[in-house]
Amino acid sequence: MKGRFGRFGGRYVSEVLVQALEELEEAFERIYPTQEFQRELNLLLRDYAGRPTPLYHARGLSELTGCKIYLKREDLVTGGSHKLNNCLGQALLAKRMGKTRLITETAAGQHGLATAMAGNVVGMEVEVFMGVKDMERQASNVKRMRLLGAKVTPVSTGSGVLKDAVSDTLREWARCTRTTHYLMGSTVGPHPFPEIVATFQSVIGKELREQILEREGRLPDAIVACGSGGSNALGAFRAFLQDEGVRLYFVEGGGESLEAENSAAAFQLGRPGVLHGALMQLLQDEYGQVKPSKTRAAGLNYPGRGPEISHLCEIGRVKACYAFDREVFEAVRITCKAEGLLPALETAHALAYVLNHPEEFSRGEVVVINFSGRGDKDLEVIMRYFYGD
Repeated sequence: MKGRFGRFGGRYVSEVLVQALEELEEAFERIYPTQEFQRELNLLLRDYAGRPTPLYHARGLSELTGCKIYLKREDLVTGGSHKLNNCLGQALLAKRMGKTRLITETAAGQHGLATAMAGNVVGMEVEVFMGVKDMERQASNVKRMRLLGAKVTPVSTGSGVLKDAVSDTLREWARCTRTTHYLMGSTVGPHPFPEIVATFQSVIGKELREQILEREGRLPDAIVACGSGGSNALGAFRAFLQDEGVRLYFVEGGGESLEAENSAAAFQLGRPGVLHGALMQLLQDEYGQVKPSKTRAAGLNYPGRGPEISHLCEIGRVKACYAFDREVFEAVRITCKAEGLLPALETAHALAYVLNHPEEFSRGEVVVINFSGRGDKDLEVIMRYFYGD
């Protein structure tokens, strides 16, 4: 069924948003395949975003693990993360739909920053909703967004994190759909957002496939990506879904432990439920109320998993796993030392899983880790963890 991934997905929204979603679905299906749109998007991805990103053979990490590790360097996309791929695509689409304003939400700040950049590229006003807790721990990205001219609106309702920012952005969109596009940053939300975001991010896997065939002459044995909503993971996975010999790993934020009040591991602790317009794997209590998630990586601090990644994990095509905060910080330290690269805390979840599960990655196997973002934004959090105040 359209808009469904197995039993997940759908469009659970108020009537106010139905027309806007139908308009967006029609525009995406009509505009995206055209040669003119593809030409303009590909030029921006190449000349502005800096694609294709390299596939780097990480010799230091390979020596430590015994398998041959490659890093897909999405941290080298302009702005420091994979987020710009989707933002450029949606901003171009919104411009062609006649919209004049972009609104969005962000947690780690990378998506808000990418939206501000894309909005300026196409000439659109940008407003970013952000939880007050996330604004505090991602202060450098707040400054960057404001410097680029975006309005950053603090969200203090609920827990003051991403879930609450998404709710406020949906409420704002319902007020002004005629002029404004909600630039969804992950593969979540009502149909057609999960499909649109995954399509724009699929450039990661298409490049990866060509690059690994050129380097190794074969497909990888495994691809590992972090995630909450699932945008960077699906971006890397989609080109390999039909290749049963390629194992796919989705690493959630385990937080300090898997205790229910202190984790973001929705696949370990949650069950299907509706959040922000879609049926997805979701952290919730015995009464069906959404439970708060907790991890040191703001970008993974979302209680739900997107419909497509929920489906892929349910049918066993993707393995859902997790990394604890202490493992993540250690992975940052090891990657800095072994490769001279500072990963984002989100990205370090994928690195931590490979480093801590040698039983799953045999000696000599080719393993690709999607290096989704750089860690400049997390520098203060990392320094406090290792050296205190």
